[in-house]
Amino acid sequence: MKRRKRKGIGRVIRWAVLLTLPVTAAYGGRGVKLAADVMCFSDEKPQPAAVIRESVSAELTESDLLSGETVLSHGYGVYAEVSKDEIRLRSPLDMTADNPGEKPYPENWSKGISVVRTTYGRYSGNAFFNLDGGSQVNNKSTLTNDLLLRESRSAPDFTISDTDEPQVLLYHTHTTESFEPFVRENMDAEFNYRTTDETKNMVMVGNAIQAELEAKGIGVIHVTEIHDYPSYNGSYGRSRESIMPILEEYPEIKVVLDIHRDAISGDDYAAQPYIEIDGKEAAQIMIISGCDDGTLGMPDYLKNFHFASALQRQFEEDYPGLARPILFDYRHYNQDLTTGSLLIEVGSHGNTLEQAQYSGQLIGRSLCRLLEEMKK
Repeated sequence: MKRRKRKGIGRVIRWAVLLTLPVTAAYGGRGVKLAADVMCFSDEKPQPAAVIRESVSAELTESDLLSGETVLSHGYGVYAEVSKDEIRLRSPLDMTADNPGEKPYPENWSKGISVVRTTYGRYSGNAFFNLDGGSQVNNKSTLTNDLLLRESRSAPDFTISDTDEPQVLLYHTHTTESFEPFVRENMDAEFNYRTTDETKNMVMVGNAIQAELEAKGIGVIHVTEIHDYPSYNGSYGRSRESIMPILEEYPEIKVVLDIHRDAISGDDYAAQPYIEIDGKEAAQIMIISGCDDGTLGMPDYLKNFHFASALQRQFEEDYPGLARPILFDYRHYNQDLTTGSLLIEVGSHGNTLEQAQYSGQLIGRSLCRLLEEMKK
């Protein structure tokens, strides 16, 4: 195994994947639910206790690596400047991809459905319970809230080492998911909010997380391969094939985060869930921690939930209101691969590029603090 120090953002780093293991995703009898449906409450429909709504004013193998089939992060490069106190990211609107791909981000816009700016507060209803520290869980399983509350108090089932090896893996099953360009009253009628331009899709958000981790000396690998274009079906199987050889090559990786965005909308509107933090607007985020009814092949799902609960508490301590309740539901999402595997929804398609990028930074900062506390 080759060891590389990851100190500083401007350094160009290439992580070599020496072994590719074709793996078929074992999703079990339930199949895979799309991330876009996570706000669809089936039985009861509890309403947020505090919701602010306003209309927007017009204000792999070596050959695979070389062929480009699997793309790993090469460092943050010109997209960031590091000062003593903070990382200053370039606005996604100011970034231009060398190759925007087959589906570039639009330059001209048409008028579509309304954007509704929303700040989700605390939820009520039997499906929700409070974690220590004030954050919440949306329990969609048959496990009792009392049981999950007890489980949430368990420490994560892994530790972090002082090592130059990567310990965090970032990737994107739905890589092309994208956002609004800026705050406005209406979305675009023709754009489906997916683009192959990595300065405007989920890679941009992953880069923001990566920058914060690297600045703190935490080894991270960021897989930027597109898994959902040109075909959306089979995305989770393709992302699994991308990350399995990396986990084989770097067994020190404990945290595996699949970074997505949500799609919260109705027939005539799309939500823009945001919160102001330190004078800037951030897209509200949501952790999805999958559970298993015996058909999904995830016997250690509660270990992922332990980590999800710790991360959720860290978010709430650092940035109150940033994180919506953890979604605990019967979903697979490749969360059988480690005991620190989670999916994080960063905003929705109604959020702006800059809101999502800022949330990526906040995720990275909180994750750094949590991992520092978890060191051996």
